[in-house]
Amino acid sequence: MPGFPPLPTDGGGMLLHRASIPAVLTEGNLGPADADGLVLADIHIADGRIAALTPAAARPPEGALDLDRGQVWPGLVDPHAHLDKGHILPRAGNPDGSHPGAVKAVAEDRAANWSAEDVRRRFTFALRCAEANGVVAIRTHLDSQGPQAAISWPVFAELREEWRARVALQAVGMVPTATYAEEEGEALAARIATTGGLLGGNTSLPAGATMERMDSWLDALFRLAMRHGLDIDLHVDESGDPRAATLGPIARAAIRHRFPGRVTCGHCCSLAVQEPDAADRVMDLVAEAGITIISLPPVNLYLQDRVPHRTPRWRGVTLLHELRARGITVLIGGDNCRDPFYGYGDHDPMETFTDAVRIGHLDKPIADWPTTIAARPADWMGLPEHGRIRPGAAADLLLFRGRTMDELLSRRRGPRLVLRNGRPISTELPDYRELDDIF
Repeated sequence: MPGFPPLPTDGGGMLLHRASIPAVLTEGNLGPADADGLVLADIHIADGRIAALTPAAARPPEGALDLDRGQVWPGLVDPHAHLDKGHILPRAGNPDGSHPGAVKAVAEDRAANWSAEDVRRRFTFALRCAEANGVVAIRTHLDSQGPQAAISWPVFAELREEWRARVALQAVGMVPTATYAEEEGEALAARIATTGGLLGGNTSLPAGATMERMDSWLDALFRLAMRHGLDIDLHVDESGDPRAATLGPIARAAIRHRFPGRVTCGHCCSLAVQEPDAADRVMDLVAEAGITIISLPPVNLYLQDRVPHRTPRWRGVTLLHELRARGITVLIGGDNCRDPFYGYGDHDPMETFTDAVRIGHLDKPIADWPTTIAARPADWMGLPEHGRIRPGAAADLLLFRGRTMDELLSRRRGPRLVLRNGRPISTELPDYRELDDIF
């Protein structure tokens, strides 16, 4: 690719000289970081792994490939996706762009079209996009209500095995929280336990339901998770209505049950429009319960506060800085892609991160925020082999021409090389026309 030194393709060995690496994504002492949090290093690769990581030599070592301060990141990790519903937009549009409109459009398309072959085709297309963008691991939510669980979970299990050496996959059952208090929820939990996934769903309050009712459903969910030894990953408060907020009740349920597993809450949009004192109390509970928060800035920006013929008044994202200030783990995920919830996206965490920096003011300083799409989701998902550039790790790397953060984040999907086990792979994205026949 123009601008990059030619790389050997045999995976044997190479030395990447003058690589700018986010210091928070490395291990060891590579010297002081610059204002962008970058350190200049030499990356020694042998037999598909990182053999050594050293401060950049003053002069190019013999045979070194000089990156001229271009950034190098580890393979990226997306902790929140919907690969089962991706790319249905051509046949399932959202007429008003609203969250209720998306829910209705997806439900209709799922009932009419989500056969095993349909899910497999779109899921595989999404994985090919992600791999070309440098993704090494994804946690996806799977719509699991009614008969769909028996369709999508076997497809997921097959694709997880097929892609095991390329993209590590995890799955979360996606149903209304009330389902876990019913026989269907018991059966779904057993299926998920057998497949190796997580319990999850949407904690929105149905019309007429009380918060006490939600507490009973959460109790049923936590009891099932403990019985089967499963972690929990929920869609929470994906609205601008703080009166129906469930993040606090979830935290209290985790504390009440002394839950030994991991709890993840995605979205948490309405936290940003709560009264400051109320938001503080909720965040204190989240910290006490050890819950991790996943923000989905582009999708929440797109859906929240959408009113026809009126400009939105808020950005839809949760309180990223305030959560982090309490020591709460905050991750950034891609969420939906080319479906009624979000008509855009390309399974590229770097694009998501670029948007998140702008939407959430994550610069000044950017400091630790690169961990949100690499090291921290890898750790949270139990994938310690991913997310960092360190000696002994697989040489799964992204090479960029951008030397500084402003250069890197100014060009959407600018030039990049993707290495897997030290070998360059194709970064060519699949053509949307490949899916035309299913529409």
